[in-house]
Parts: sequence; structure tokens; C-alpha cells
Amino acid sequence: MKSNQTLKILFWHRKSKADSKGFAPIICRISIDGSDEEFSTAQKVHIDSWDVETKKVIKSSNSKKINSTIANIENTLEVNFTVLKTQYDCVSPLMLKNAFQNLPVDIKKGEGKKTEQKTPSLLQLIEIHIKYFSELVEKKLRSKETLKQWKATQKKISEFLKFEFKVDDFDLSAIEYSFAQKFYKYLALKRTPVLGDSAAMKQIKNTKQLLSLAETNNWISKNPIEKFRCGSEDPEILPLEVFEVEKLWRKKISIDRLAKVRDAFIFQCFTGFAYQDIYNLSNEHIKYVGSENEPWLVKERGKTKVTEMVPILPIIAELIEKYKGHPYCKVYNRLIPVNSNFRYNSYLKELSDICNIGKPLNSHLARHTFADMMLNVLHFPLEDVSKMLGHKNIRTTQRYARIKKSRIGTKMNEAKSILFDKTGELKKTFQ
Repeated sequence: MKSNQTLKILFWHRKSKADSKGFAPIICRISIDGSDEEFSTAQKVHIDSWDVETKKVIKSSNSKKINSTIANIENTLEVNFTVLKTQYDCVSPLMLKNAFQNLPVDIKKGEGKKTEQKTPSLLQLIEIHIKYFSELVEKKLRSKETLKQWKATQKKISEFLKFEFKVDDFDLSAIEYSFAQKFYKYLALKRTPVLGDSAAMKQIKNTKQLLSLAETNNWISKNPIEKFRCGSEDPEILPLEVFEVEKLWRKKISIDRLAKVRDAFIFQCFTGFAYQDIYNLSNEHIKYVGSENEPWLVKERGKTKVTEMVPILPIIAELIEKYKGHPYCKVYNRLIPVNSNFRYNSYLKELSDICNIGKPLNSHLARHTFADMMLNVLHFPLEDVSKMLGHKNIRTTQRYARIKKSRIGTKMNEAKSILFDKTGELKKTFQ
């Protein structure tokens, strides 16, 4: 990028302009390296409904709609700022304001009339979004893994355009509802290799998000695939049983690379850390908690930026001690040696065969296994499991850790002993 400037966006309530009913406009202030520019968001809210700290609308019937509009304005400004920085050595707040309002970028205050902003093509839109997202990754506000997913979407859309329409790019105005239907059909049925239902739907969801961005920028009047349903049934992933985990742990393995992979997999099974997080674990992530200074692994999860914290169980302490002097761990400051994602999962398939597990192993299965053990074997509350996994939303945890009949049976037996005596009669306490 040509420019290395910093953008700050602030929304504030101009109470001095309140009308007779107490409604005042919400103003957006653009700040770039100390210079400011303001404009009205065209939104009004009652003076009692504006939260000064969060800069959001509260206690209002249309608070959700107004807050969504504010978020869209902020996102649009950030995207336009990213684009302008690729074109100019120095971007001023006025230039950004002009771009947002579809005015010529270099027009001065009070000059000219509103003109149409050049509309990008579909692949140009993706490129704009990826550049913006890359900047967020550089500032560690977004995950590198999510950026990879956007680049994968870019590749798949390009493949689809060549396959379906025999073109290298596509006008946004030419996209219709059927675009989503055809794209899904290509991904799930015609592509080589085809994608599973949930993976194909994820690509449609990303495309829908891109077109919503185009709508926000007034490059299209309406998102043509907005009503396309991207829901798909989550495939049920059956975790390993505890005896299967034990089988892996106790297996004598003479092949060094497979022994290391087994240890990494066991490490995941007893911490719940995803591949990305176990790969980057270092001594700095060991924290001593409580009055007894118990060792915990505490780390910001790479994907969600939510802190995940897990007590170090004896089996994990043993593995950390085992690899403390390993050359790779010493050079790269790692707790455990882990292969590249591709090799790791490839070797796990070999490991499954030599241990006679009877099902394919992969790094994500270990995470599900941890969740299952915590919930159904050790009976941790779902909220605690969610925190250990670093989930933003407990609904995500519910997909990982489905309650088993054995847990219900155990709880019901406990209930029986409280409510009934040994003969099955209801205890007098409850009569």
C-alpha cells in the first residue's frame, strides 16, 4: 500500500440539535492522523436512547436497525479507506468522506454535485475485501486462517465463472438469485473434487456477505441472493471414547514421526486446543493459577481471539516434560513438536490403522473428543467447556458436546437416590 495512515471512526450524538420531541442526529467523525471530517448518518435517536460509552442505541424499538446502519457505515468507510490507500500517497478525511458519499475523491467542500462511484466487478469486489481483511490481519484484529478462507472463496468463484459462464469476471448488476443456486450446484455436484453440503453452503454465505458489502456501498441496489438459505445440517462428528484414547496412548510405536503425531493428538484430546493453537503453544502460555499455583495453559485462540484456559492434566505435564529438550522445541520455543497441518492429518490416518481404531483420525476430532470427555465423562457444566474451548457462543459448544444417554442416566440415578428410598417409595420428605 502507498499510504501508512491510521483511520479512526467515532459516532456521537449531537444533542444540541435535538428537536421538540427530544430526537437528535447521530454524527460520524472521520479522523486520519489528527485531521477530522464529520457528516450526518441520517439517523436520529432520542437523547435518552444513546449510550455514550458504547456509542450505540439502547432502549429503543428500532435500536437494532439503527445500530446495524452505524456498523455498515463504519465497515464501508474502512473498505473505502483501504482502497484509497492503494491509490494515493496521502488520504485526507475529506477524500474518504467524498468516496463514501459517491463524490469525486479530490473534490473540495461545496464543489460539484454527487456523481456515481465506479462500480467494481465481482472479482474486483473480492479483491477489495481481501485487501481490507489483510490489513486487519496485519493488526492482529482478524485471523490468518479466516483470510485463507476468503482467498479460497475468491478461487472458487473464479473457477465457477469460467465453468458456468465461460468468463473471467462478472458484473455485479448481472447477478441474479439463480447465481447462488448455480454456484451451489457447481460446488456440490460438478466441481472436482466436490464439496460437502456445509462446505458448499459456506462459500454461498461468503458470497452473500460480499454482495451485502456491495449493497452497502451503493454498487448494487439490492443483494440479489439475500434470501438464499445457507443453512445446512451440521454433520454429527462422533468423538473417540475414553478407551480408544487410552488405546492410542498406550500403543508402543517404533516409528518416530508417528509417535510424535500420536503425542500431539493426545495433547489435543486433553486440552481441546485446535491445530492452529497447539502448533503455536510455547512456555509463555503456561500460567500458574490460584493459591496453590496450579499450572494452566492460557492462550488467545487464533480463530476467535477468545481466551481459552485449560488446567494442565498429568498426561499433558508428562508430554511437556518429554519434549522439553527436543531440538525443534528449543529452537522455536514450542511445548510440543507439530507437523504441518497436511502432514499431521495424513500421519493421523496411518496412526488410526496401526492402532486399529476403526475410524479416521484428524486434528478436529481431538477437539470434539475433549469436549465430549469434559461434558459426558467428567460432567463439567457446558459453560465451563465453552470457556475451555475458546468459543464465542455457547451454541457452538452445544454442537461440539452433545449430551449422551450415559450422562442422563447418571444424573437420573442421582435424582432417584434423592427422591426415592431403596424400595422405590417416594421419601417422606417430599410427601
